[in-house]
Amino acid sequence: MRVLVTGGQGFLGAWIIRRLHAGGHRVRVFDLGRNTELVERIAGTLPEWVTGDVADPAQVLDAARGCDAIIHLAGILTPACAADPKRGAEINLIGTINVFEAARALGISQVVYTSSAAAFGPEPGAPPFPVTHYGAFKLACEGCARAYWEEQKIASIGFRPYIVYGPGRETGLTAGPSLACKAAARGEDYTIGYTGESGLIYVDDVAAAYEAAVLGTITGAHVFNLEGVTISTADFAAEIQRQVQGAAIAVTGPNLPLPAKMLKDNLSEVLPGLPTTSVADGIAATVTFYRD
Repeated sequence: MRVLVTGGQGFLGAWIIRRLHAGGHRVRVFDLGRNTELVERIAGTLPEWVTGDVADPAQVLDAARGCDAIIHLAGILTPACAADPKRGAEINLIGTINVFEAARALGISQVVYTSSAAAFGPEPGAPPFPVTHYGAFKLACEGCARAYWEEQKIASIGFRPYIVYGPGRETGLTAGPSLACKAAARGEDYTIGYTGESGLIYVDDVAAAYEAAVLGTITGAHVFNLEGVTISTADFAAEIQRQVQGAAIAVTGPNLPLPAKMLKDNLSEVLPGLPTTSVADGIAATVTFYRD
């Protein structure tokens, strides 16, 4: 199988590419840039690479030619959407529509895409109530995915990862846990800039979910939460300090504009057997990566 991965030069893309290549699948990355360092370090290989803008429908269509499925990761995060909502909509919402349109034009039957816990807003309520442009765009993407199933029979799974941490996560509002592990590995002080409880999920667990979704046979339009393990930021910092003697990890700042816990869904029924890495094991793996 050849899989198009949009936004593939990033942290999550690198881990998904690692899994797909290990399974013998071909990967084509479509990204605005060509910074291959992280992908090569995590995946141990360099996939086929196409540069372009996900907001340009013709470029997305060309990138998807010859592919059997699409994993759509491309997007910009909360601060960038807040700074330029129009550009945020062009990339996060219109970009997602462009991916589905490419699938429709090329007869690709399924798409796996990235939503976010930010679609909920600060409370895990029903209906969701996002309080950021980023969350609003992600919620709109979920609705568009349902429309493409109803109108075009393009199947999809959208994932709402909570805080993804692990080797290579170094940008974004919630990169603090990963950067704290990096600092501890290097003997540096670090302050995580938010407090409170949240779900943390190790990156390879997220990659495993995307792999299972893209290789499976999807019917309908689904959205699943990837919550991981619910833990306070203070307890996460304490576990780093337990594992790394002399680590100085502080915690300060407001709670995130996200629910402390996410609503349960039927992910385990649709994609059974997904791994769950403990916080202790995830921290250990991340510290080891940065030490090496």
